[in-house]
Amino acid sequence: MLIATDTHRAPDGAPFQLVTLKNPAGATATFMDWGATWLSFVLPLADGEKRELLLGCQSPEAYPEQTAYLGATVGRYANRIARAQFQIDCKPHLLVANQGVHQLHGGPEGFNARRWKILNHSDQKVTFQLVSPDGDQGFPGELTAEVHYVLTNDNRLEISYKAQVNKLCPVNLTNHAYFNLDGEGHDVRKHKLQLFAERFLPVDSDGIPCADLTSVQQTGMDFRKPKTLAQDFLSDRDQQRVKGYDHAYLLYATCNASENAAAHLWSADEKVKMSVFTSAPALQLYSGNFLNGTPNRSGGHYANYSGVALESEFLPDSPNHSTWPQPSCWLKPGQTYRASTVYQFFAL
Repeated sequence: MLIATDTHRAPDGAPFQLVTLKNPAGATATFMDWGATWLSFVLPLADGEKRELLLGCQSPEAYPEQTAYLGATVGRYANRIARAQFQIDCKPHLLVANQGVHQLHGGPEGFNARRWKILNHSDQKVTFQLVSPDGDQGFPGELTAEVHYVLTNDNRLEISYKAQVNKLCPVNLTNHAYFNLDGEGHDVRKHKLQLFAERFLPVDSDGIPCADLTSVQQTGMDFRKPKTLAQDFLSDRDQQRVKGYDHAYLLYATCNASENAAAHLWSADEKVKMSVFTSAPALQLYSGNFLNGTPNRSGGHYANYSGVALESEFLPDSPNHSTWPQPSCWLKPGQTYRASTVYQFFAL
């Protein structure tokens, strides 16, 4: 179902357009063309409750005003690029910085702050497209990106990305949804998480990688066995630098977008489980350390740790680290960038 919100205008002066997908099980997923944003996922529970599982704002016009990237499609390059630069042909190439001297999530006018074109939609599918011009936020070449959302009958939200460029450029697309499987108003640190990775990337207080990939063994970063986010919260220096979890984990090579999960997340009340599957080499675990003041669905504001993001991506600052053990993040003309991530929800 496509709705144009005539009473709510985007920064470009035109109405927001919303698309709601619904499956036979009664689950609904809602999206918006501004930022190709995932606005909502409502899951029917076993006891008849219909629970909202995503953080979100009260109305569409609040989304461009918040800085937490709630549900947005992020690009050209998700996460951080140190000093907002990388090298092409051994020469420095400067980007537009938006986090001090660094670039975060594609720059101050990244893909989250753009109107995407709705190419097609049906009851359970929608596809968005964006053309990013040469030089956009400092990135080289014209890039055409698509994001395809599918709501399956078994409550899987399948996200597929595709991109092409006409100049060599790093590309790293993701969705920045925040989940709270207990519903709004609960501390997400009570959730239980299992994450299939034995190495993570330490970062400094700006979120910039400051060391090589490091073993999670005997640290608070270890989620190989299920545990609550609260169990080892702020127990080590890596978390203390960024006020919680905000780290990329290099996934096991056996993780993939179809059968082997990258992560499982359980609500504190044990009524909901979410499994994450992805073709990406890494997941960024972010425990909502700086959510305070972000507008919520009821007209108020979220507190810190109100939601958790599990963002599928290349490791942060990958354009400056060609030796890291992952596929190349650089896309050449004639090639097609493809990535897929699945969030599957279970009512327990």
